[in-house]
Amino acid sequence: MSDLEGFGFVMPHWLYWGWLAVMPLIMITLERLSKKKAEKDPHNHPYLGEVLADEDPVIHHQEKGNLFCRAVDWITENSGIFISFWTVNAVCFYFFEVVMRYLFNMPTIWVHEASFLLLGMQYLLAGGFALLHGAHVRVDVMYNFLPERGRVGMDIFTSMFFFIFAIALMLTSWTFFQDSLAMGETTVETWGIQYWPVKALMFLGSLLLLLAGISKLIKDIALYIRMGRGAAQ
Repeated sequence: MSDLEGFGFVMPHWLYWGWLAVMPLIMITLERLSKKKAEKDPHNHPYLGEVLADEDPVIHHQEKGNLFCRAVDWITENSGIFISFWTVNAVCFYFFEVVMRYLFNMPTIWVHEASFLLLGMQYLLAGGFALLHGAHVRVDVMYNFLPERGRVGMDIFTSMFFFIFAIALMLTSWTFFQDSLAMGETTVETWGIQYWPVKALMFLGSLLLLLAGISKLIKDIALYIRMGRGAAQ
């Protein structure tokens, strides 16, 4: 007898990973179709503004950077949009759990694990997206009292600490991934889903964060120089 018999519906591992890969693409397609339909409506007035982190001069001045920066920013932006749709899955999973537990007295063995793994991966992969949009928490005891060029200079100076963290996270994540894959690591719960994809996405998230940091540093330096030339004129 299988250990999973008697638990009702148990999401197969392949379906879980496959759904996380396909579901955002479906949602993005539907969202774009809806946007095209809305654009054709003459009575529709879309909101054209964008919320910017005004305390970040690079975002405030919309510094685009070189081709490398634009490519990295495109990847960072779209990967952030992609994983943002994963949140819908967590809501649906827990709704399913509540219905099964309290209406049918058949609690699941996989919903909680599937959801916290999903949100953990989402957190790791969203770091670059948050950096691109200036959404990381900043200790602003001195920062907000500086002029805009001083803030850019402060960002350039403190980037060394960011890169130490990002590189350490990436190297550690790669070691975790290799060890997990080699031992065929799974969770200790009855569902027993593979852990190596989680560790792989941890490495991917740290890589995206590092690339986003390099892009931001390049744009910081370009903006710092441009501001200096503007002040000299």
